[in-house]
Amino acid sequence: QVQLVESGGGSVQSGGSLRLSCVVSGFVYSRYCMAWFRQVPGKKREGVGGIDRDGSTIYADSVKGRFTISRDNAKNTLVMQMNSLKREDTAMYYCAAGSGRSGRICDPYYWGQGTQVTVSS
Repeated sequence: QVQLVESGGGSVQSGGSLRLSCVVSGFVYSRYCMAWFRQVPGKKREGVGGIDRDGSTIYADSVKGRFTISRDNAKNTLVMQMNSLKREDTAMYYCAAGSGRSGRICDPYYWGQGTQVTVSS
């Protein structure tokens, strides 16, 4: 059974930091591109960033320089360090696993249930 379980969301003030984690099971983690997406009610889900099997990363322009994605294949864990958070980063954040796409964030097959991030001024 495929499972992706996110944690680490919460409420933080603008300029603060949060660290999201995603622990996966039910598939061979190291063979998949991993990514974070986010969604605000009433808006389309958008890609935040991804990390491919070889460790290469890609980020949305809106988070470049502030967010860092890493993976630990031994622990089946994906992490996203979010610094200098802004109000516009407020969203439900989802972990996803899928196939890599050159120059783009992963094409997702599997999704987690999400963790809420709220940034206040």
